[in-house]
Amino acid sequence: MKDVRRLRGERFTLLTYTLLAVGLLLTMLVCVCGGSVRIPPRDTVTAVWNAVWGLPIPQNIAKNIILNVRLPRVLCVTLAGAALSLCGAAMQGLLRNPLADGSTMGVSSGAALGAVLAMATGFTLPGSSYGGIMVTAMAFAFGSLVLILSLAYALDRSLATSSIILIGVIYTMFISSIISLIITFASDHTRSLSFWTLGSFSGVKYDQVKLLCLALIICGGVLLRFSPELNAFAIGEENARHIGVNVKRVKLIILITVSVLIGVCVSISGTISFVGLVMPHISRMLVGPNHKRLLPTSLFSGAIFLLLADLTARTLLSPIELSIGVVTSLVGAVAFVVIFYRTRKGR
Repeated sequence: MKDVRRLRGERFTLLTYTLLAVGLLLTMLVCVCGGSVRIPPRDTVTAVWNAVWGLPIPQNIAKNIILNVRLPRVLCVTLAGAALSLCGAAMQGLLRNPLADGSTMGVSSGAALGAVLAMATGFTLPGSSYGGIMVTAMAFAFGSLVLILSLAYALDRSLATSSIILIGVIYTMFISSIISLIITFASDHTRSLSFWTLGSFSGVKYDQVKLLCLALIICGGVLLRFSPELNAFAIGEENARHIGVNVKRVKLIILITVSVLIGVCVSISGTISFVGLVMPHISRMLVGPNHKRLLPTSLFSGAIFLLLADLTARTLLSPIELSIGVVTSLVGAVAFVVIFYRTRKGR
């Protein structure tokens, strides 16, 4: 039965990708139209089409809401969801652990600490009011990775998976306490920082869209390039080494790439949990464990999931907006319990 399921997954890969692409486009359209002010789909399509081709937009269409408020937010959510899910799939394949993702490694917490420090102190870069937060988040994400790998190497020179995850979990708990301490003393920014740490895409602009898109193209390309090596890791590090994989080099490249991509996402949206943990499992159910198919599928599924979560956060208690991290945690926790139960039952 398992072989039949695997063959069916291989056979219908192209159909699966087509359905995911269409589903993503429809979800994006629904998210642009939905909100406190409902916009007809036809007006949304007309506004976007005319804006792309430089054509005049009719006066009866809510141009400002569509093009300046909702469209950049939807694009940011799409890219961030794809990036976080891709990172989770890569981490789970690299570490051969279903509980592994960027947050498990402590990379997300490190990036959040850097961003919170920049926001609390008002740190900026010359000529860019937002660049300071992003650069600090990426620097702290990379620094956290170096620290975790150094500690893991000091304890276990083979950089075993169990050592990395254990140190990552401890580091995450430590960083969370520091972030809480900073928020407590940053009285002028307490409310905004508390809301941001739970995840929010409120107020994003096209500049953030460009940065996310560039980061996803570069880092995503690197992760997709190493999909054969991730397949080799599935049979164990020793076996991967025997077939010619440079285990330490591949580990370092993937971990650094993941830290950069997560650092960019966290600096824009805050910490969003469960996307990189749950969506790769769902993608694996659709196309199987082959990372050549799993990684692209994770891009689509993560984007769709985060889009729906953001739409729920905006509309559930309208005009009050929930933090997107609250929605992803509620849905993700339930989904992960179901997935874990089905996995254990299958075994």
